[in-house]
Amino acid sequence: MAAIGAILGSVYRGELAERIDRGVLDRDGQAGWRAERKQAVTGVASSRWAGAITRAVEDQHQFGMRGLAAHVADLRTAVRVLEARCALRPGELAPTDADDTGGRRRSRRRGYRNRAERFAKTRRQSVLRSRLNTAERALAAGRPSMVVGGKRLWRTRNHLDGAQMTEQQWRDRWDAQRMFVTADGETGKAGGNETIRIDEAGQLRIKTPAALAAQLGTHLTIAAPVRFHHGGDGWAARVAARRAVRYDISYDPDRERWYVDASWTTSPHRVPEIDDLRAGRVVGVDLNADHLAACVLDACGNPVGEPVTIAVETAGLKASRRDGRVRAAISTLLNLVYQQNCSAIVVENLDFADARATGRETLGRGKRGKRLRRTIAGIPTGTFRTRLTGMAARHGIAIIGVDPAYTSRWGAQHWRKPLQQQTSDPAAVTVHHGAAAAIGRRGLGLAIRRRPAGPRTRQRTSASTPPARPEHQPSATPRRCRSSGSPPRPQPRRGVPVHQRTPTVSGQHRSGRTGLSPAH
Repeated sequence: MAAIGAILGSVYRGELAERIDRGVLDRDGQAGWRAERKQAVTGVASSRWAGAITRAVEDQHQFGMRGLAAHVADLRTAVRVLEARCALRPGELAPTDADDTGGRRRSRRRGYRNRAERFAKTRRQSVLRSRLNTAERALAAGRPSMVVGGKRLWRTRNHLDGAQMTEQQWRDRWDAQRMFVTADGETGKAGGNETIRIDEAGQLRIKTPAALAAQLGTHLTIAAPVRFHHGGDGWAARVAARRAVRYDISYDPDRERWYVDASWTTSPHRVPEIDDLRAGRVVGVDLNADHLAACVLDACGNPVGEPVTIAVETAGLKASRRDGRVRAAISTLLNLVYQQNCSAIVVENLDFADARATGRETLGRGKRGKRLRRTIAGIPTGTFRTRLTGMAARHGIAIIGVDPAYTSRWGAQHWRKPLQQQTSDPAAVTVHHGAAAAIGRRGLGLAIRRRPAGPRTRQRTSASTPPARPEHQPSATPRRCRSSGSPPRPQPRRGVPVHQRTPTVSGQHRSGRTGLSPAH
């Protein structure tokens, strides 16, 4: 197995370097390149291994291009913010201007505190601009930078003492990460895969590359049976029906174990209508750095039961353990959905790409700003969104994404106290639970803010307006009658009769249905 993985990994790395040298290719160019390289690799491995390697190389190149494009976008944002602040004098406040899209005022930028800080930021701006130019040239040429095995593990080679690792341990991990034992499935073939096949009894058989055929034979059979502890029933059904199954084989040098992962494409289900999802209960979820705050709401937007807190502690853990913690939290959330008979999960459509790119300039300075940036960087938004979508789809649960604007502020203002009143432990209800309730109401299409008590016509809280007087009748000073919740009336202008004054409207118009529904 190690010999097969090493020789296929060497072929894979060579083809990846060849693909990066080719640069940008259109659809016809990609098809031509794959046909050319598949024919060249067939003599070293086999036609089936050649197809798997060329497909994996093209997927890796596209993945690198997407990452490079995101890196360029982040650098452009950071350089733009630095240029705007460095253009101001120390302590100068930029004038406000109106946005072209919505007419709202942009946030006012301020110059740096002193000349020394401004000089340091100009040096950083120069460094980022240099990185941006290099990344833009690589993006235009279609040549992303990649390290098969991981750049972090490669850098660890020069810091073995700090990593508490010997040179042999590093070498074993490095060789294990650079192996390639992956085969795509084929529908209609025995076991769903002719290159790597696992029968119903769990016996593993691997197609031997042509370079090792004289030493190992045409096929390598593993005597130890293979067992799938998760999703084994679905895998057995596909193998019996001869449907395509992909296999990935990896090696863990620390445990000295080989692992087989089976994956396949599922048939897409019909996406339910949003009105059908809003007809039942939903769970509003607020994602934070160390926990999930969840709140169950009925179809009318009223909280049901007590809010729930699910721990997600990922700080200081490696990637595999962080992913496991996120999966465990999502499993607990899905169990809550089943217990409460909910139709959907409502989450915020969060993306901290801009905050991570310009965090030093927009999230404060000193210890407080560094703590806030560390908190934002620790929120697993991308991993949580990806894992939640996949795990919920397998259980037939829909996901509703909403705008995160003002959910924390309005949730704490309008829904934290009602949640505390219906909870046995009011101190356990935080602002995050109020945000979860606000997220759930926004997913249901309801307004978050609640109206003051009283009828919808506001007969008790609105200011009374006296009728207009005839012109010949002398005007008298109107009696001011105003409740605490109504806006103040405009002051009378001198020299103008009351009946000739133009009435003005004060206050803010709030559209949409708000407050507790009649079912509360």
